Amino acid sequence: MGGGKKKQSLKQMTKTKTQKEDRQKEKEKAQAEAPAAKKNIGLTMPDVDDKKVLGELKGLKVLTPSVVASRYNIRLSLAKAFLKELEKRKMVEYVSGGKNLKIYKMVA
Repeated sequence: MGGGKKKQSLKQMTKTKTQKEDRQKEKEKAQAEAPAAKKNIGLTMPDVDDKKVLGELKGLKVLTPSVVASRYNIRLSLAKAFLKELEKRKMVEYVSGGKNLKIYKMVA
């Protein structure tokens, strides 16, 4: 018919309690260290009309969204939108790419 769980002895109860406390302390330490290592990613797109930004882009061999995102510390979606905006303004030209990767070059 089964039956319930066996009642633990006093020594076993204290042992499990200390193990739980140790695990909880380790989690707190890990959580305290995690935010310090977290990278702060910007949510604003670089200015399209800024001469400094365009000068930096001219110095790059290849323009891909991942290169732009890492260079300006922005999200990948913002980098894609930034390159599309530059393409609309005829500042960059689409070279090649597939579904996931798009390669651009600066218009001379």
